[in-house]
Amino acid sequence: MMIDDRIEINPKKMGGKPVIRGTRIPVYFILELLANGWSFEEILEGYPQLTKEDILAAIRYASRILKEEQYVEVSG
Repeated sequence: MMIDDRIEINPKKMGGKPVIRGTRIPVYFILELLANGWSFEEILEGYPQLTKEDILAAIRYASRILKEEQYVEVSG
């Protein structure tokens, strides 16, 4: 399943985790790199199969997921 032109979900790749299309690089991994202080340039240098647009797509995907997330209040 294509989430957008750069993100795909395929049960045969990375256990169905969203990945950058044409790679086995999961969206969460790109977000972890960014969270750990990696710059776009460092990511692109370390993973030359990625593009700046791929990194931006990963961020957009995460933003969309969080925006749609439902919160359930637990009492008691």
